[in-house]
Amino acid sequence: MGSTQLSQLLQGTAGVIAEDELDARLALGRPLRVKLGLDPTASDLHLGHAVVLRTLRRFQDAGHVAVLIVGDFTAMVGDPSGRSVTRPRLSKAQVDEAATTYLEQVTKVLDPDPARLEVRRNSEWLATMGIEDVLQLAARTTVARMLERNDFAKRYADGQPISVSEFLYPLLQGWDSVQVRSDVELGGTDQLFNLLVGRQLQTQEQLEPQIVITTPLLVGLSGPDVDGPKMSKSLANFVGLSEAPGEQFGKVMSIPDTLLAMYVLHTTGWDQGRVDEVLAGLASGSSHPNAIKRAVAAAVCDLYHGAGAGARAEAEFDKVHKQHEAPTDMPVFDLAGSGVGAEDTLSLTKLLAITHLAASGREAKRLLAEGGVRLNGAVATIDEERVVAQWADTVLQVGRRRWVKLA
Repeated sequence: MGSTQLSQLLQGTAGVIAEDELDARLALGRPLRVKLGLDPTASDLHLGHAVVLRTLRRFQDAGHVAVLIVGDFTAMVGDPSGRSVTRPRLSKAQVDEAATTYLEQVTKVLDPDPARLEVRRNSEWLATMGIEDVLQLAARTTVARMLERNDFAKRYADGQPISVSEFLYPLLQGWDSVQVRSDVELGGTDQLFNLLVGRQLQTQEQLEPQIVITTPLLVGLSGPDVDGPKMSKSLANFVGLSEAPGEQFGKVMSIPDTLLAMYVLHTTGWDQGRVDEVLAGLASGSSHPNAIKRAVAAAVCDLYHGAGAGARAEAEFDKVHKQHEAPTDMPVFDLAGSGVGAEDTLSLTKLLAITHLAASGREAKRLLAEGGVRLNGAVATIDEERVVAQWADTVLQVGRRRWVKLA
């Protein structure tokens, strides 16, 4: 395979084990089975997930088969990768609900053509294993090998508990690779140990070991620099693939300039030539960071909502943040349908809570004290009370991006 085509497949990746093996496997001239496992532990996929999904899409576009493993069984065990404590167990119902939304969202990135996308749930083979099967799988490695993992080693040294099920997790993920006979497995850099276990198990089963390709972990919105916490729904620092264009645009505009190069590389879907051009302008100072940030935000909107979505989101962003006008479209909250009577009295803090502009009454009071709440464009300074009917047609605003019109 030509080096140009190989470099296109590996654009933006962090590491390959091993590139010569990948080149040899590609030279076979058959579609490769490229595996990616996603444990449905939450309902939303975000830009962090899209980093590895876009690598998988490049393999699809080159004629290979994406084998998407929905980890409905492993999600109930809990991936210990990057964890300092044991992950809480999820119920089957929680996992099934999240799995449904995952499958709806992955096609925002992946080609859904059945000839190019194979979706499997690992409960197909893992849920049917008996205790003898589990013991045989567990015997394929050692405790010493497991403690080579940085996160396990640190927890062990710090006296933090490590459950036996967490030791089993890499073996279960690796067994997925045996079952689907993957040629390549993709994953974030925090997944490297698990991916290598897959190679080990395939070798033990006399299969050609999978090539391992890792992708960088996208730092979340609040990260001060490239070593900040990765994008995560639990940290509320994410941009969801299914969020509205205006929300996506506004969130990307909020990233610190120190993360801009990372977002250019890993969120835009631009080809390497465009990426290099933009990064050169950023490094030389010939392009203003704000202009680049706007281009990145628009590219994200276009990727997940279609061409033109970015331009419309940018115009709406300027309307709100430059002209200081209310957004064209904002959520409408039906007071009558909220379970309160028209003659009941509601305080502003209670109203902020029931409209979900604040997570609680305590947060609402803090926002008021900080001047972060506006009523019809004016800063709210007191926690006023009104009869419910009197709140109708009021526009509530919290911060720069959260708006609700009461009806």
